[in-house]
Amino acid sequence: MRHQGLKNKACFFHGVAVQFVSHSFSTMKPLLSLLCFLPVLAAFGAGVVAPDAKLEKLSGGFQFTEGPTADHSGNVFFVDQPNNRILEWSTAGKLSVFLEPSGRANGMYFDAHDNLIACADEHNELWSIAPDKKVTVLAKDFQGHYLNGPNDVWVAPDGGMYFTDPFYRRSWWNHTTMSLTNEEVFHLAADRKTLTRVTDDLKQPNGIIGSPDGKKLFVSDIRAGETWRYDLQPDGSLTNKTFFCKLGSDGMTLDTEGNLYLTGRGVTVFDATGKRIDHIDVPEKWSANVCFGGADHKTLFITASESLYSIRLRVAGANPAK
Repeated sequence: MRHQGLKNKACFFHGVAVQFVSHSFSTMKPLLSLLCFLPVLAAFGAGVVAPDAKLEKLSGGFQFTEGPTADHSGNVFFVDQPNNRILEWSTAGKLSVFLEPSGRANGMYFDAHDNLIACADEHNELWSIAPDKKVTVLAKDFQGHYLNGPNDVWVAPDGGMYFTDPFYRRSWWNHTTMSLTNEEVFHLAADRKTLTRVTDDLKQPNGIIGSPDGKKLFVSDIRAGETWRYDLQPDGSLTNKTFFCKLGSDGMTLDTEGNLYLTGRGVTVFDATGKRIDHIDVPEKWSANVCFGGADHKTLFITASESLYSIRLRVAGANPAK
């Protein structure tokens, strides 16, 4: 049967009235195909925040919050570093102290065995905190020199760890200069025995995160105001350093669409190509770090100065602990 021409028919696509006037079906096919593709275009251009979601202040009164990471249940652990404690925000919305004192813990990340890996700033160390709260020092010096101050950490799928080692003078130190000549990124092998410096040209690395497939590593050189992407090699080394975006970051995370979340003045989101696609304003002087948490891993938690915030997103976090 031949299709009759569509005459004076009005349809609505995403709230837009489209009038079909005296055109044959064959003539209309290209337009109809475009209209059918509109939902895909709308989804592609969507931001990361869930519809109608609002930023929520969960708790305040801290001195400086940092280092959020989520356990396998979605409970979020973060630090109040000047007060030397690690806190837990449960999926039930309850706040409690997990560990005090905490070695002046800073950036943290849960490994696959529920150990809390922490950059312990008090003595320039990297810690593993077991579920029973037993502490094991994983790294504390490099080639006979104490570390500058492990700051942020990511645990790769093979169990190896990458951490940034910038120098920020701390009031609780009895030294005022750094022992190492550079501020760089380190890799601790999965055997927890071999520590290697894997960068040699950064000014002051801070935020760090890797892709869940263990192929890419993102590092923010905060003093340079730049973020870089590297390819990860089986031996833990980094290759193919590639410029990602002109923005430094204190802490970082990734979502399942490959979007990268950078912190500082609120949270700025870039897609996989380095294009800015969203920004989350936070009413604090500084947003230090972020992680995904909650039972479905679709809530973004933000440690910002004296408070802990959250906001629901339409997309989930890529890494199980971040």
